[in-house]
Amino acid sequence: MAVALVLVLIVVGSVLFHVLSPWWSTPIASNWGYIDNTLVITFWITGTVFSAVVLFMAYCIFRFRHKEGREAAYEPESRKLESWLTVFTAIGVAALLAPGLFVWSQFVTVPKDATEIEVFAQQWQWSFRLPGKGGKLGTTNARFISPDNALGINPQDPDGQDNIVVVGADLHLPVGKPVKVLLRSIDVIHDFYIPEFRAKMDMVPGMVTYFWFTPTRTGTFEILCSQLCGVGHAFMRGVVKVDTEQDYQAWLQQQSTFAQLSAPAKTGALTVPIRVKAE
Repeated sequence: MAVALVLVLIVVGSVLFHVLSPWWSTPIASNWGYIDNTLVITFWITGTVFSAVVLFMAYCIFRFRHKEGREAAYEPESRKLESWLTVFTAIGVAALLAPGLFVWSQFVTVPKDATEIEVFAQQWQWSFRLPGKGGKLGTTNARFISPDNALGINPQDPDGQDNIVVVGADLHLPVGKPVKVLLRSIDVIHDFYIPEFRAKMDMVPGMVTYFWFTPTRTGTFEILCSQLCGVGHAFMRGVVKVDTEQDYQAWLQQQSTFAQLSAPAKTGALTVPIRVKAE
């Protein structure tokens, strides 16, 4: 009897904890409301099954508790019960898979009008690259990485000369425009994650991974690395600022291109007067 009561209290406590929980999702700032909806559907399905199973266990413990003189009937097979369990299990699995597959289809289908930008990660900082007036990102290679070319942009590729390079600073994006984020890492596995945008993706050395999103409101949002990338993992932070189109263009005009950053420094000639002592 006590065990059955404990099981009932576990279900009641779990439901109350969900309803009165002090934890909540950050207000969404992208088009990925699908992800939130999928999580809610998954939670309710698994929560309902959990409650049903535990309450059924409590019922069985109470209903078939030990009594003097009672004997259990041996029934090794029940086709009716097995059929019902098969049907309900199949429905439950389909209900869990369908929303996730729908969202995944949306997640990997990048809009044709999405602007490509690049996020570059290394312990423990973020760098960014945006297309210039040509609208294309230049090619890159790890062998080009140097103190003067932190992102490894190919200096011989004309498409990369006008690319906007943002190293160790905030990334700005225009509101309401889809963005395809290309992800590279030079050392270990990182993960580019902004909680308000929901979508995220691992950054694997030697690969270019990607995901996309559309910012839906202006504001300042913190970038986190959601992979344990080393002792400085907790300090690998950055900022994405979603601007109006006017503010975004004003910020863009203040940034430097790869060609400007890689141009040799110009120094003026220094003339030093020489005094000749007359003999």
